[in-house]
Amino acid sequence: MSGHDLPFELPAVGLGTWQMWGEAAERGVRDAIELGYRLIDTAAAYRNEAAVGAGIRGSGVDPRELVIVTKFPEEDAGREREVLRSSLDLLGVDRIDLWLIHAPLDAAGSLRIWERFIEAREEGLVGAIGVSNFLPEQVDELIKASGVVPAVNQIAFGPHYYDADVAPHHAERGIAIQAHSPYSENDLSHPVLRAIADSHGCTVRQVLLRWHRAHDVPVVVKSVSRTHLTENLDTGHPLDPAEVAAIDRLGINPTPGQRS
Repeated sequence: MSGHDLPFELPAVGLGTWQMWGEAAERGVRDAIELGYRLIDTAAAYRNEAAVGAGIRGSGVDPRELVIVTKFPEEDAGREREVLRSSLDLLGVDRIDLWLIHAPLDAAGSLRIWERFIEAREEGLVGAIGVSNFLPEQVDELIKASGVVPAVNQIAFGPHYYDADVAPHHAERGIAIQAHSPYSENDLSHPVLRAIADSHGCTVRQVLLRWHRAHDVPVVVKSVSRTHLTENLDTGHPLDPAEVAAIDRLGINPTPGQRS
């Protein structure tokens, strides 16, 4: 079994671009990079890779200084190379830093896609390969069948889905967890979150990001507002262990949520 360390560090907070299109997406990416974001996350299924690429170019920052993540739509199985070439062209880069299978198929279907991912990495078209929205058992099936460990599994890790067994499972296999949808997949009005936010003098959104940080799980966060983009980078005072434990107990569904 072979594992591959990431050739880069996953920033604690990256920019997610789901449901960002056109000029708003371009501006949001450009603003995020100018504010200090160094990971930009998109997907072929978002239909915004061209706008994301334009935002990257408009920032004036060399793409080699960024971690650029995109995802392959599993329903396009059999068209891996064509979709990858399209992503490269639309983003305007010659290499994807992290390429993810957007969501699992059955074991055999995921394996067929994964084999093409391994080839793309070996050819240098992508720096690292991983998966998204895979359950721990689906990750294990893929590793057993291929002998190659995904570098990353991007999942909904927030309080709504919190399962204390997920992080140790991935750590034992050398897989980094990256969280998506910290706001849309969680109840921002929950009284526990609001009380903690009030005690810290911050927003519930910032509490959620600090909770992810307490678990050492980097997160991608969508925003097109400079105010929110700036707010998301403000780590502030860490949560204390009792606060982290209180948020841990909010979990009601320990499985990844909807694809994002």
